[in-house]
Amino acid sequence: MPKFAANLTFLFREYPFLDRFEAAAEAGFRAVEVLFPYDDAAAEITRRLRAFDLSMVLINCPPPNCAGGARGFAAVPGLSERFRHDFRRARRFAEALGADQLHLMAGKAEGLVAKKTFIDNLKWAADEAPSASLTIEPINPVDMPGYFLNDFDQAAEILDAVGAPNLGLQFDMYHAQMITHDGIGVWEKHGHRARHIQVGGMPGRGEPVKGEVDYPAFFARLDAEGYEGWVSGEYNPVKRTADGLGWMAGAG
Repeated sequence: MPKFAANLTFLFREYPFLDRFEAAAEAGFRAVEVLFPYDDAAAEITRRLRAFDLSMVLINCPPPNCAGGARGFAAVPGLSERFRHDFRRARRFAEALGADQLHLMAGKAEGLVAKKTFIDNLKWAADEAPSASLTIEPINPVDMPGYFLNDFDQAAEILDAVGAPNLGLQFDMYHAQMITHDGIGVWEKHGHRARHIQVGGMPGRGEPVKGEVDYPAFFARLDAEGYEGWVSGEYNPVKRTADGLGWMAGAG
């Protein structure tokens, strides 16, 4: 069975943010991720992680908030200094939380200049933090219109152009299915690049159960292929989070 983590930006939203750590631990999770944890002090989040014996597996780099802000700057021409300033802050936050992965968000942009900007900034970040594990994630254009990185073949080209050992793919099966309608095919082609996996049901981004993706088969495949990273539930629970966690038992 893969190692499952809870995305606390999506899951356990029936609780205030800082109370979600306890709820996740009580539900059996040993690891969590938070997209934008910057509204709370790193020391307070770390205290919750330690109190409930949880690991932080991923946070996003920038923006500082989840509602209404730009979705990153790494590919936006003319904003490299902004990206680099925020990267340093995000890296300090990630180190304080002991986060395994730092996801570098491209932002809204298009064209060859944006691609060059993204590659240059990723090279800089990989050199700036050689001991950090960094990821990039294709996001579907329905959920996030205008986001630069919206294709897995594009992500592979960029990863090859950067050529950094500490930069890899963040594979979200929901986004892969939305973009191509063949998420398993995308995994077959690009899964070897994945450092971190996220899952959500299709259609609707509810629990990863029945739908377009055979998740029990996918989880069995991950075991067979020896995937050692985390698989994070990043979806919108239909009811209370704890009532919909049977998908993890089904994986085993």
